[in-house]
Amino acid sequence: MTTTPGAASEAPAPTRREWWALAVLSIGLGLIVLDGTIVGVALPAIIGDLGLDLTDAQWVNSLYAVLLAALLLSTGNLADRWGRKRLFLAGLAIFVVGSLLAAASSAADMLIAARAVQAIGAAFIMPSTLSTVNAVFRGRYRAAAFGVWGAVISGAAAIGPLAGGALTQWTSWHWIFLVNLPLGVIVFVAALITVPETRGVKKRPGVDVDGALLSAIGFGALVFAVIEGPDLGWWKPKTDLAMFGWVWPADAAISAVPVAFAIAVVALVLFVVWERHRERARRAALLDLGLFSFRTFSWGNLTAAMVAVGEFAIIFVLPLYLINALGMDVMGAGLVLAAMAVGAFLSGAAARHLAARFGSPGTVLIGLGLEVLGVVVLALLIGPATPGWLVAIPLTVYGLGLGLASAQLTGTVLRDIPVEVSGQASATQSTVRQIGSALGTAFAGAALSISLALTLPSALSAAGLTGDSATTLADATRQSAGTTITQLRAEGTHSSLGDQTAAAVDALSAGFADATRWALLVAAVFLVLGFIGAMRLRRASDVPPEVGPAGIEPTTSTV
Repeated sequence: MTTTPGAASEAPAPTRREWWALAVLSIGLGLIVLDGTIVGVALPAIIGDLGLDLTDAQWVNSLYAVLLAALLLSTGNLADRWGRKRLFLAGLAIFVVGSLLAAASSAADMLIAARAVQAIGAAFIMPSTLSTVNAVFRGRYRAAAFGVWGAVISGAAAIGPLAGGALTQWTSWHWIFLVNLPLGVIVFVAALITVPETRGVKKRPGVDVDGALLSAIGFGALVFAVIEGPDLGWWKPKTDLAMFGWVWPADAAISAVPVAFAIAVVALVLFVVWERHRERARRAALLDLGLFSFRTFSWGNLTAAMVAVGEFAIIFVLPLYLINALGMDVMGAGLVLAAMAVGAFLSGAAARHLAARFGSPGTVLIGLGLEVLGVVVLALLIGPATPGWLVAIPLTVYGLGLGLASAQLTGTVLRDIPVEVSGQASATQSTVRQIGSALGTAFAGAALSISLALTLPSALSAAGLTGDSATTLADATRQSAGTTITQLRAEGTHSSLGDQTAAAVDALSAGFADATRWALLVAAVFLVLGFIGAMRLRRASDVPPEVGPAGIEPTTSTV
């Protein structure tokens, strides 16, 4: 049956089983989104337990998002070909195995590898959920379903720090992964019963393996360069880079970082060229570049990427500040960060009513405005002795904006996309979000590392602590992502600094707070770019959609 724009509002109401399927898919999605943020507040405990440095900590957070970004286009295509329910179930199984491996990790390498396994499972799950919702729900019911999907993303991402804080405080950090086991099994069984199998229409032969490799190399090299830049050197090498038995020496003429940037640029340009070639040859392509001829899709994806950069920058930096600089326990930090969840849930519920008055693009614009306001105010309030409740106020404002933007952005981005390519479009949107997530952690970590190299020595000098011992202390604090402050605070006068311990803790806390402020301002810059994107999205949504790249009317769908 073919539905036209005029008939969209007359679409039949979803059955009870389909509503249950939406709930199951949303919970499955919530699991993987939650896992992307639950690690943040537990990170100081993991750093101390496994002996991670700042770069390792960034990879624990970022590798998950990097692999998701690298794989989502491929798995979205597989979902259309092999069946979305089938891929969803396979993804759940892989994700649970990865969670078990992560919980059993006793070293940094083991944990990072386990996060990679989790990311592979998550890459199967994410595009399967959205494309199934897009295929099953019609007319006004689709908008409601997209609202639920977007609210789950923002809510799960925001509640992750609270869950991580509770589990770490009352059990151990291992339980932030173990909790996925029973939940994954329950979702798997429920999906078998409720989720219908859907597939896309296979129009062209072949499998785009080269496109998958180029996209993975491009995105991976980009995030690698941003994360490793502060330690390896942005141009001249600072230290050896050892990888797979091969060493890039510190006395090399150039650092590995600019080379990685160059590889990323070349790979991504070749990816675009290759995808155009596949299109001209009428072969199956990983990414239908024609999707970006829909202006709502293009501007919506840019906006979604900026939202993700800002969100994950905050989630990475703030737990380190709250626990190390302010001396809060893990649960206390989780409660402060839960202010985002409170705001996201409140605004997610109100988003439909605002959208009825201002339209979905207008609601996204309001949300981005609140996000920018919340982050800027938060950056101004950050200090070495700022009360937790004061930090929570601008976080709540930020959460309100996050809920509004996320809840309405998904449906707006896919508004004009034909349902037969919804799997690829959904995967593209999810890929853009994950690229933003990975870059958010990477940029925030890089900004924090660069700022700490400046603020910590300055703060120690102002406190009268100078010389080689102060330099060593500043370097140790930067490399440990602030965990050294917590250790000194616990040791008191019994530390190697003796009576100077309290002064050193105060100085390091002040320096860490200053560096956190700069990292938050970097996040604010990306959110401002997202606000500009939301303005363009609103303009694009006011223009009637054009005919799609394959000559298909954007609002036409096949059931």
